[in-house]
Amino acid sequence: MSHISNGAAIGIDLGTTYSCAGVWFHKKNRVEIIPNEQGNKITPSFISFNDSELLVGEDVKRLIGSRFTDPQVQKDMKSWPFKVIEGPSEKPTVVVEFNGEEKKYAPEELSAMVLKKMKEAAEEFIGTEVTDAVITVPAYFNNMQREATKEAGVIAGLNVLRLINEPTAAAIAYGVDHMEDKDWDKEKNVLVFDLGGGTFDVSLLRVGNTGSIDVKAVGGDTHLGGEDFDMTLVNHYMNEFKKKHSEDISGNPRALARLKVACEKAKRDLSSTTLASVVDCLYKGIDFSIKISRAKFEELNSSFFEKCVHVVGECLRDGKMDVKEVDEVVVVGGSSRIPKVQRMLEDFFNRKVLCKDMNGDEAVAFGAAILASKLSGNDNNDEVKRDLVLLDVIPLSLGIEVDDYTCGKDIMKVIIPRNTCIPTRMKEIFYSDTTQTCIRVFQGESINVNDNILLGQFDLFKLTLGSNGRSQLEVCFSIDANGILQVFAEETSTDKRKSITIAKT
Repeated sequence: MSHISNGAAIGIDLGTTYSCAGVWFHKKNRVEIIPNEQGNKITPSFISFNDSELLVGEDVKRLIGSRFTDPQVQKDMKSWPFKVIEGPSEKPTVVVEFNGEEKKYAPEELSAMVLKKMKEAAEEFIGTEVTDAVITVPAYFNNMQREATKEAGVIAGLNVLRLINEPTAAAIAYGVDHMEDKDWDKEKNVLVFDLGGGTFDVSLLRVGNTGSIDVKAVGGDTHLGGEDFDMTLVNHYMNEFKKKHSEDISGNPRALARLKVACEKAKRDLSSTTLASVVDCLYKGIDFSIKISRAKFEELNSSFFEKCVHVVGECLRDGKMDVKEVDEVVVVGGSSRIPKVQRMLEDFFNRKVLCKDMNGDEAVAFGAAILASKLSGNDNNDEVKRDLVLLDVIPLSLGIEVDDYTCGKDIMKVIIPRNTCIPTRMKEIFYSDTTQTCIRVFQGESINVNDNILLGQFDLFKLTLGSNGRSQLEVCFSIDANGILQVFAEETSTDKRKSITIAKT
């Protein structure tokens, strides 16, 4: 539901390495991408603290909504040039030196600093207060990651109108950009391949030439992107440096940070040339110079590239669509520029020409800005925004914990499978052999509840056991168009009822 706001509404692509914002100008009937104070349309997603000279924002998107004890967080900490400790509520907390004092920041607080910077740049550009925003998230973000992103927006002083999946936002941009194509007289099956700095998403959508976006399936990996490609180079060069100079720089944050910057530059260079150099004074005044070929870069990252294509195949299977039925493959995100990634994608789709005519760095913010204007209720007579209709899906399965007596452990019973179109309502019958039971709600794809995300829980008391020694319970999951999940549990014989509401956006 839209609302009328006194301030402007913007769309923000909150990226792992770079962020971008856009606004719909009604008088110009188009989206304008907002420049920062340096005049650049993309802004690095980092915050530097002068006393330590550490760039801590680059990896925050990979921390947000995670627990400190998550295996991936523990693994990543070894390569980050900043300190991470366990904070309140098991949150990973970044520790920095600032103004001579030790400061601790939760990931959403650091993301809020980036969002506030985008808000201020927008206000300077538009000339009015910015109150509302649509913020994009990876399609494969779980509930905790989405909630943490929304909290970051609130901390930054924004009314978060909606969290929208990044490839869905890119599809909106595609639809608007191609709305006047003469040969587009029906719906198109569009696959959006979004490979960014830290996350990877693929979405299969049906896009209408009047602005309808019907998401059929999503897939991805919230821990796959350019950062990983950089780190393979970093690890490669650390080994080379150790062989050549008998020095180990793995425990030196400053040397690691310098090497990472040099490797990212080499990666970018290899998208336009077949040979790049890494040159830097890394450690103890030792100059380090080495060349790397595009072929070697592709070899080091082959498993990551293959995983991208595998996820594309899974998404098509989930959407029950054949390769030949896909009309357009749209690539966005900075890492989609890697030649090997594009070749593998073209081969998968039988040499189909990829759609690369949208600006890969700006497309997501472009689409988010259109949705922001529509949801804010400002200038909503515009034809493009009036016809925009979104039908989204849930990225991960939802269910409850149940006892499996056959294997002697607790498992997750799926009630709403992933890629189910929302809004939706589904229910299941369960049985309890005690007078009190706890309904635990999980999100994820593993049958083992311990591998999934606990979203919430509630208890039912004083249940009535029947002649068979059991009570019959009806558990209902209901998700509205905004992604708000409500879980109801009711004892069918007595109408004893309890519920919990879990906000997704």
